[in-house]
Amino acid sequence: MFGQDIGIDLGTATVIAYVKGKGIVLREPSVVAVNNISGEVVAIGHEARRMLGRTPGNIVATRPLRDGVISDYTVTEKMLKYFINKVGGKFLFSPRIMICIPSIVTEVEKKAVIDAASNAGARKVYLIEEPIAAAIGAGIDISKPCGNMIVDIGGGTTDIAVISLGGSVVSTSIKVAGDKFDEYIVKYVKKKHNVIIGERTAEELKVGIGCVYPKIQDMEMDVRGRDLSSGLPKTITIYSSEIMEALEEPAMMIVDSVHSVLERTPPELAADISDKGIYMTGGGCLIDGLDKLLQEKTGINVMIAEDAISCVAIGTGKALDSLDIMDRVSRKG
Repeated sequence: MFGQDIGIDLGTATVIAYVKGKGIVLREPSVVAVNNISGEVVAIGHEARRMLGRTPGNIVATRPLRDGVISDYTVTEKMLKYFINKVGGKFLFSPRIMICIPSIVTEVEKKAVIDAASNAGARKVYLIEEPIAAAIGAGIDISKPCGNMIVDIGGGTTDIAVISLGGSVVSTSIKVAGDKFDEYIVKYVKKKHNVIIGERTAEELKVGIGCVYPKIQDMEMDVRGRDLSSGLPKTITIYSSEIMEALEEPAMMIVDSVHSVLERTPPELAADISDKGIYMTGGGCLIDGLDKLLQEKTGINVMIAEDAISCVAIGTGKALDSLDIMDRVSRKG
């Protein structure tokens, strides 16, 4: 089989793969279970995620990416190899792969992504900034000389960028996103209810009743955790108003970062953004009321992109169409 072009959204929480001509073909958690004694990979993706917090001492289920960058190089390489083989089977030629990265990463972090993908079987590796991929995936024409603002909230990072003529004019990347929301929920429940809950339970609370803007009706959800005073399992009821209190700080960090990017935006582009609004993408933007909070604090219309979770992967996939042009330019260079 001829090597296909593959676009990969290598997310802290989820890996999404897009194959040219087929669309999105894979969506799995970026979790790997490793045997500590032999160093052997036990499970990857959905199967490994089910093991989080439930493994014996010799098996550790971890996320090899933290805050949008590779934290465990060897495990990331094995995970990529597994997903590339799952997507394309056996290739006659190795595929060309485009991977998206946060807008602010070091050269060392870029090289780690390129090396991991190359060793996992890529013929050639290209990198694309997450906000640019998100804008393409959201259906925005970024080639025109007018300002578009993208706020991409993933699992590990929130990437904010003002894009014009196909490039980022002003951008920032902060390590406050979906995972940080979960951490704040765990801390809040421990402090207020004296009960420890796991990250998966915190995520269920966030998705089920989480909000950052007052709801008309307070929702509730029963969760199980470990009582700190007795050490025994305990069931408690959590309300959406409590989750809102827990998430106030990280939500305001994102709002403040959007504010600082707007302050650094050239006046002409700022006027465009005021007219067209701010686009939100990524799974983290789906938390109830985040668009309303951002709209209230900036005074600019905020829109959540259609299929917000897949926007980056779709944009990475669409950018594959320009690979031949990039290859020709690099050969001429």
